[in-house]
Amino acid sequence: MSTISFIWQFGEVALAVAIAPLFSGWIAQCRAWMQNRSAPSLTLPYRELRKLFRKDAALATDASGLFRATPYILFGAMVLAAAIIPSLATDLPFARAADAIALIGLFATARVFLSLAAMDIGTAFGSMGARREMMIGFLAEPALLMVLFNAFLLYRTTALPSLVDGYAAHHQTIDPSVIFAAVAFVMVLLAENGRIPIDNPSTHLELTMIHEAMLLEYSARHLALVEWASSLKLFNYACIGFALFVPWGIATHGAMPGVGGAMVLLIAILSLGVKLGLCGALLALIESLSAKLRLFRAPEYLATAFLVALLGLLVHLLLGANAHG
Repeated sequence: MSTISFIWQFGEVALAVAIAPLFSGWIAQCRAWMQNRSAPSLTLPYRELRKLFRKDAALATDASGLFRATPYILFGAMVLAAAIIPSLATDLPFARAADAIALIGLFATARVFLSLAAMDIGTAFGSMGARREMMIGFLAEPALLMVLFNAFLLYRTTALPSLVDGYAAHHQTIDPSVIFAAVAFVMVLLAENGRIPIDNPSTHLELTMIHEAMLLEYSARHLALVEWASSLKLFNYACIGFALFVPWGIATHGAMPGVGGAMVLLIAILSLGVKLGLCGALLALIESLSAKLRLFRAPEYLATAFLVALLGLLVHLLLGANAHG
């Protein structure tokens, strides 16, 4: 890998870290418009982060080193995930360092640390939120794996960059199974990021909280890092969806040599911005049209996501068998 590749890699990660709060603010703004409410400013997430970073952290007396270190681990894990996911280009050093199975493991590691930190203080709400979070993760990961298997069967690889490159080489081929996988992926995205119908990111009702219940003991810079990591996780999931289902505009292997690489990367940045705008509006529409499910209905919701992804896998296998028959 050349020096310019590492420069592009750093730029991709820096861009992801910078615009992740903006993406969350755009979703909140679209949701307010659709619900006929006064929309918050797009820069509100940045102002909240700045306010939290300026405050002094208050820690519980029984807080251990795990509780203090978890915000930094969460933020570091999401930054590493942003480096692995090919949001702008596939020909970058970290994009080919790990496949999507390892990426799921990285998300699972972040979930485990957050749950352990929530239980570390020993409060009732923290432990309740941790148990609920682990239940959601336990049910969502199989559905996400099935979505990935469905997409990877098309190009015989578990590496997101190779999948994007394969789509660029066979862009005229449209597999009906991808539609099922995309629907299941959106369902998993909502569940994994604490969005409606599984959780409400703006709620403060103690008995219904999942993600927010684990953050009640955090403050100042620790809370800012956790909130920033949550926005970055949502951004990462959106970029995974782009790589799997709408990879248009992502610079493929060998597309960034010499001076022309800057123009290719600029097109990739503009394409990413358009896709994030449409994705944010779609998520806001789904949340506006949906009602929050009861907690005990969450397994049914995620089982449906798994079955939809499985149906897509079966459709792909049947179409393949008919093609070879």
